[in-house]
Amino acid sequence: MRKTLTFGALAALVLATLAGGASAQTKLTWAHVYEVTEPFHTESVWAAEEIGKRTDGRYEIQVFPASQLGKEADINQGLTLGTVNIIISGSSFAAREYPPIGVTYYPYIFRDPDHLIAYTESDVFKRLAQGYEDASGHHIAAVTYYGTRQTTANKEITKCSDLEGVKMRVPDVPAYLAMPQACGANTAPIAFAEVYLALQNGTVDAQENPLTTIEAKKFYEVQSNIALTGHIVDHLNTVISKSTWASLSDEDKAIFTEVMQEAAVRATNIVKEREAALVQTFKDKGINVTEVDKVSFEKAVLEKKPVESLGYDQADWEAIKAIQSGS
Repeated sequence: MRKTLTFGALAALVLATLAGGASAQTKLTWAHVYEVTEPFHTESVWAAEEIGKRTDGRYEIQVFPASQLGKEADINQGLTLGTVNIIISGSSFAAREYPPIGVTYYPYIFRDPDHLIAYTESDVFKRLAQGYEDASGHHIAAVTYYGTRQTTANKEITKCSDLEGVKMRVPDVPAYLAMPQACGANTAPIAFAEVYLALQNGTVDAQENPLTTIEAKKFYEVQSNIALTGHIVDHLNTVISKSTWASLSDEDKAIFTEVMQEAAVRATNIVKEREAALVQTFKDKGINVTEVDKVSFEKAVLEKKPVESLGYDQADWEAIKAIQSGS
């Protein structure tokens, strides 16, 4: 009887320990504004599951896509309010907390996606990311290539002056406006959801976005030309809230960082592959896809919208421009 009681007590202790371990699991929320079919979501889901595996189930992360927890401004605020733990968001939003990091949106600062990735491994990135963390408390764990912004129009665009007088939809952000305005376009800050209709009814005659967005939103149906202006090599940050980052052990910080950076590489490669294929896809649809004289665009931007006029640091711009891909 005594042995039976002893065994029963031991079993109860094991069950209690297991129950305690289960209840100790930390649940986190990961939010973004992208659709479930986009790599920014699919690779976030992969990362969430992978973090769970590599931490032996100590973290359960639920990913909320497509603005389910709010628009991009909302989820950025949510990091501070504690309503979300992890987000994917552009540096234009990080720049609201720490303006210098917005220099990465200055037109033609990056030559191509490889230059952007080299920047994320550089000392200047570490300094700007640390500046953002000091200002906001939040930690940038990884950077994903979002796409290179190109121009669509109902006329052929091959040089900067071809945009003179063109009615063009552009997001109401200084760095986005810089190239079109420097080239003489008449810009309009039409809501993203209304761009297709605005192009269709002639409210505007042009817009700019990555090729993947041009395809997803079917802008090619209401635009006859795509000019490969490549004026902004866009990216997204994976950001962990101050309170969440502080709560992680050094071991868990390393796991979160490693997995999030792996996910960023996976998503980046998907975007690069899609973009490469889309040029031919658009040509096959009868769209006139043209290379442009990028020198004329960059020269106009530097002359009419200098770096410091947008509130950025000339030294940061020079340091990023000097980075060699693969260095």
